[in-house]
Amino acid sequence: MTSAPPDQEPLDDGRPVVLEPTPPGMWPTLLGLAVAVLAPLFGFLVGGMFGPGTIGDTVDPMFLSLFTGIVIGGIGLLVAFAGGARWWKHLHRQGEA
Repeated sequence: MTSAPPDQEPLDDGRPVVLEPTPPGMWPTLLGLAVAVLAPLFGFLVGGMFGPGTIGDTVDPMFLSLFTGIVIGGIGLLVAFAGGARWWKHLHRQGEA
């Protein structure tokens, strides 16, 4: 139990909240940048877990996983550039109107 007295006044509704939509291209830009940064790191992590492989292997598993992470990161960078271009066009279109 608390020693505070109960509130006598009911709380009002407060001020209205105005929700504004995010501009088109913002989410692809942010998510593409996140993938571009994290994919090579995860590729390096997976390659470190696989290890260097054996002498007779034609492709080193560490190299293969890091290369895959770099390719996925490059795709994320392309998505980020496309989203950034869309975001840029939206911002400059709003300025003209």
